[in-house]
Parts: sequence; structure tokens; C-alpha cells
Amino acid sequence: MSILNIAWKGIKTDFRHTKTLFFMLAFPILLMLVLGTALSNTFTTSLPVDDLHVLYKDTTQGGSFQQFMNASEKSGIHFKKAAEKIDGKREVKQSTYDGYVEVTEKGVQLYVNNENNIKANILQGMLSAYVNKYNIASEIMKAAPDKLNSAFTSREQSDFIKEASINPNKEPGSMDYYAIVITTMIVLYGAMSASSLIVSERVRRTADRLIAAPVRKSEIFIGKVLGSLVSNGLCIILVILFSKLLFNANWGNHLGLVFLVLLTEVVFAVSLGIGVSFLTKTSTAPQVIIMLFVQLASFFGGAYFKIENPEGIFKFITDLSPLTWMNSAMTKIIYANDFAAAIPAISINLIGSFLFLLVSIISLQRREGLK
Repeated sequence: MSILNIAWKGIKTDFRHTKTLFFMLAFPILLMLVLGTALSNTFTTSLPVDDLHVLYKDTTQGGSFQQFMNASEKSGIHFKKAAEKIDGKREVKQSTYDGYVEVTEKGVQLYVNNENNIKANILQGMLSAYVNKYNIASEIMKAAPDKLNSAFTSREQSDFIKEASINPNKEPGSMDYYAIVITTMIVLYGAMSASSLIVSERVRRTADRLIAAPVRKSEIFIGKVLGSLVSNGLCIILVILFSKLLFNANWGNHLGLVFLVLLTEVVFAVSLGIGVSFLTKTSTAPQVIIMLFVQLASFFGGAYFKIENPEGIFKFITDLSPLTWMNSAMTKIIYANDFAAAIPAISINLIGSFLFLLVSIISLQRREGLK
């Protein structure tokens, strides 16, 4: 019963502390909004292209190129026949048109403006396809003219190649990405408040009063840890709900597993804070050490900007950040339904938690009281 009373007292204290609530709730929401909006272009997977306007001259007798132009109109490529006195090359050079095509009996010549490589590549690709088809038709005409019509109208075997994408349209946008990385970062910041669980009793000089009460040191320790776990866990639930409702962030279809992974990080953060507080001798040192650790872990863990395919020493450094493992696990669970990805993150969090709690328990047993 004493453990629950101590835990409940800690929870009430955390939620009455305005600065703590702002930092654990309002700060991550604001950071998601700022970073998710400001860096949205870095997560764009498609590039819009305006309609293309092409000038052309056709001196051939057949109507194959006319058919090609009619089909291209559906794709946003508009052809205009050049008048006799118009210099098509100059029009393209002056960017009046995106391209100029000359179609003769000898072949097709395309002139493009290299200022827009995307449009130039589109025109080159489409005209290459047209020329290849025309060449095939010419060869069929030489070998078997009667087969020409059936060769280009038959659709019986049009599925030799089937294209499929893995997890189509399931890539995190900027708001989705920052909802994940900011949440994992703010969980790690929970070590800051956890570091003051015992230190605050020393600073307020209430440690002796606690020890004098009919409560064992182990009960005090467990109660404070339990209260901090509940407080941080509730804050994370609220952050996830706010990000989902306000920003429509994608947390996937496995919220239970996602929260389980986050809960193990909460345990790690609380254990880290308590462990560091026992390893240091002054009341201010834990805050400084934890702040430095969290900032470095956030920077190399991709909390501020996306880190893709690091190599060499930089990859080694990023792998040292617990947030790298957390963010990777969360992304794979949400977007690839890879449940096995949770195992490394959970293992690292629980092993780290065990080590820090072990240090704290040993240190507490060797001390007189809570000092």
C-alpha cells in the first residue's frame, strides 16, 4: 500500500507541475508542427510536371505520326504544326516551346531545351518508343505485310510483365515521420524528471523524514519508479492521440505493439535518469549529463532531420543512439508490418534498464538513508 501511495503522490506532483506538462505535451506537439511543416518538401516522393508544348514539322505521307500526336494529347503533350517561316530550333532555344520535332522519310529529329531536363527526358522517351514501334512496323511490312494489322491490335498476351509495388503508398510523410521521432525523443527526455526523483528529496531535505517513516527504502524506490513510469506513459499516450487527431499522423494498425515498444523506452528513460542520479555526487550533474546524452542521441538518431543510409564511422555513431533503434523499429512496424523489428529495440531498452536499475539498487543499499 505504501508503494501505491508514493506512486500516486509522484503522479499528482508531475501533473501539477506546469513546466513538466508543457515540456512533455505541448513541446512535442509544437515541434511536430514546426518540423513537419518546414521540412515537408524533403519527404516528397513525386515531382509535378506541367503540360509539354511541342512544335513539329511532318513531311511524311503516312499518318502514323498523327496517331502518335493524338495519343500524346491524353498525356498532356500538345503538338503544334510549325508554319513555313518559323525556325523551330530558335523557338526551343528561346523557351517558347519545350521541344521541336522534324519528321521526314529518313527519320525523326528532336530538339529540346536542356534548361528543363525532366521535360526533355519525357519527350526523348516517348519519341524513342514511337520510333521503335515504327521500325518494327517497317520490318513486318518487309517480311509479312498481311500480319501488320494483327501485330499492333492483338491484346491477347499483353501481360508478359506484371508490375507490383511492395507496400504501395506506405511511406511516411513529413508529419508521419516527425510524429514518430519526436515522440521517441520526448520519451527519452523523461530521464530528466526521473533523475530528480531521489535528488529532489535530498534538495528539499525530506529524505530523512521519509526514512524515519515506517516505510522501507525499497518501497520508496519502487513507488517513485512506478509513479514516474505511469506519468511518462500517460504523457506518451496523449502525445500519440494529439498527433493522430490534430495532424492525422499515421501510427499504423498495431498501436498495441507500438505502445509496448514505447513503454520499454519509458522504462529505459526512467532507469537512465535514476541511475545517473545515483552515479553523480551533486544535484545539478545528472541534469547536465542527461541533457547532453539526449541531445546527441536525438541528433544522431534522426530526431531533427532524416538520416538515410549512413556509412563508415557515421553509421557506427548513429547505431550507438538508442533512438536509431527505436525509430527504425517503429517505422518497420507501422509501414512494413514487421513485428520482428520490435525485438532489437525492446531488448536494448530492457537490458539498459536492468543495468541502470542494478547500479541504482546497489548504490541505494550502500548508502545511509536516501543521501
